[in-house]
Amino acid sequence: MSEEVYHVPVMLNECMEALNIKPDGTYVDVTFGGGGHSKAILERLSEEGRLFAFDQDPDAVNNAIDDDRFCLIEENFEKLEESLKLFRAGKVDGILADLGISSHQIDCASRGFSTRFEGDLDLRMNYKKGLTAADIVNSYSHEELCRIFSEYGELNNAYNIAKTIVAKQESGLFSTTDLMETLSKCAPKGKENKFFAKVFQALRIEVNQEMPCLKKMLEQCEKVLAPEGRLVVMSYHSLEDRLVKNCMKSGNCDGKINKDFFGNVISPFEVLTRKPITASLEEMEMNPRSRSAKLRIAKMK
Repeated sequence: MSEEVYHVPVMLNECMEALNIKPDGTYVDVTFGGGGHSKAILERLSEEGRLFAFDQDPDAVNNAIDDDRFCLIEENFEKLEESLKLFRAGKVDGILADLGISSHQIDCASRGFSTRFEGDLDLRMNYKKGLTAADIVNSYSHEELCRIFSEYGELNNAYNIAKTIVAKQESGLFSTTDLMETLSKCAPKGKENKFFAKVFQALRIEVNQEMPCLKKMLEQCEKVLAPEGRLVVMSYHSLEDRLVKNCMKSGNCDGKINKDFFGNVISPFEVLTRKPITASLEEMEMNPRSRSAKLRIAKMK
């Protein structure tokens, strides 16, 4: 399966420029997917260069690159430091993270990521383990569901959404269609698509524990990056972007600013993007999924 079918890499040239690739360097793509970004990195490496890639989705293994310089690690990127030690990677010269879900995941009806298809209410990045979205909607309390839709979906009517779901728990919700039909009365008129996108986003984040995992990965970057090493992260919604911005600015995802005696901010990173980079109009027209992407860059001091 080619990366064109599996996933079209977003802001490919911008990401390569941001990594400032050294031909003999060691790089990490923590979101391998279809391998589009990884292939572009390998094209810029010499025989001495190395690339480690992470992906927890079992389907991504089918895209593994046959190259002696490449190593695919079948793990969640929260295991960044541990896995790189295991593979004796040493300090790395750049880390790339494209936090969006792949086109393959969205377009595969059975995975349940899309509101366009009927499929199982699954939403797991790794479909071989963990709770599904069906498990969550059928077992979580009103309070827990309310938290998910308010915090991860940023939905104003999270209370009513949770109440509507709880009322259906006895009979059960098992497919994407079940959920959408149940919540149809909660969707604002004329804004149904945006509403359901937020509902599915909230469930996906909870199913995959995306925010805690992202936080763990970001706070390990300082330990694995070499001096002058680049951290390049592309996010797709404000929750992710906030963590990335905080980490690059302060060295921690909570955004707690520590200062030295002279009032200078103490952070392991130098932020290279005052404002996030966004896709060009041409790319947005060709690849609508690039519209919400925000690219931030920092380097180790």
